[in-house]
Amino acid sequence: MERVVQFTGPRQVEVAEHPRAELPPGHLRVRTRFSGISAGTELTAYRGTNPYLTRTWDPDARLFREGAAGIQYPVAGWGYSEVGEVVEVAPELAGTPGLPRPGDLVWGIWGHRSEGVVPAERMIGHALPAGLEPLAGAFARVGAIAYNAVLAADIHLGEDVAVFGQGVIGLLTTRLAQLNGARVTAVDALDSRLETAKTYGAHHTLNALTDQVAESIRDATAGLGADLAIEISGAYPALHEALRSVAAGGRVVASGFYQGDGIGLRLGDEFHHNRVQLICSQIGGVPAQLSNRWSVERLQQTFLRLVAEGQVDVTSLVSHTIPAADAADAYALLDERPAAALQIVLEF
Repeated sequence: MERVVQFTGPRQVEVAEHPRAELPPGHLRVRTRFSGISAGTELTAYRGTNPYLTRTWDPDARLFREGAAGIQYPVAGWGYSEVGEVVEVAPELAGTPGLPRPGDLVWGIWGHRSEGVVPAERMIGHALPAGLEPLAGAFARVGAIAYNAVLAADIHLGEDVAVFGQGVIGLLTTRLAQLNGARVTAVDALDSRLETAKTYGAHHTLNALTDQVAESIRDATAGLGADLAIEISGAYPALHEALRSVAAGGRVVASGFYQGDGIGLRLGDEFHHNRVQLICSQIGGVPAQLSNRWSVERLQQTFLRLVAEGQVDVTSLVSHTIPAADAADAYALLDERPAAALQIVLEF
């Protein structure tokens, strides 16, 4: 039997069992070891706020359509940060260049399930880099999200960059921005995360609840403001403060997954008067100007290479490794006590 984590309604989680599927041609079977939970996108499905639960995405028009839900409960197998062992390969795939073989550890996306049946083309080049801890492979996707935001920011050596949100992706963004030559100010509402941000390369830290963030950033930059800001938390007030914090003509990369109406975001204020550039970064694609050289696949592979080389630490971000059978407890912890957790990983 295959075990699958699924949402049966808002804040309702169960681990269902399904008969093991036959392996179709052109596919691999992967037995899951670890599956990382996203504290952003995934919680929107857990809480019932994800737009796909109330509207349908039209990929041709690239618009959300009202009147029907794109997904419905139960939502099964959500998740996009898996690591596992290849246990079966369709016979006709033998000898395919770059394709992992039985016994290889691989990373990829097949959801919170004990086994994944994955198309072969999605697994070429997905063997875990030599010397990398298996747990680290669960960061390929979240690391790519952070990497994509840094590419969209177009950071230049010595620039002042503010990173709003210091959860897992925010901390990785801080580290990648620092590696890219930025002088980083990390912003969050939790002092514990700001302390961690210092170890990830933040030059300054500011508490969003107790500090005057935009004013402090301007004071630290001789009145100019940050050259750019990356907003990764998905909170509208944080996006508004990011817009307030950059210099006239500065740039803000919005990389969070914002939900509902934009309460707390006032585009008639500093955004309008300082002619701020607002850029969206979303893991469905890379910045258009880089698309001839970069891809989402390259983002993921390069990020894991940086981890394997010791330039980015990911395993210390894992605050909890929880058996998949207790997935409901994992989601409740992230939802109700975010200060107590960073990256939660389900172990199968």
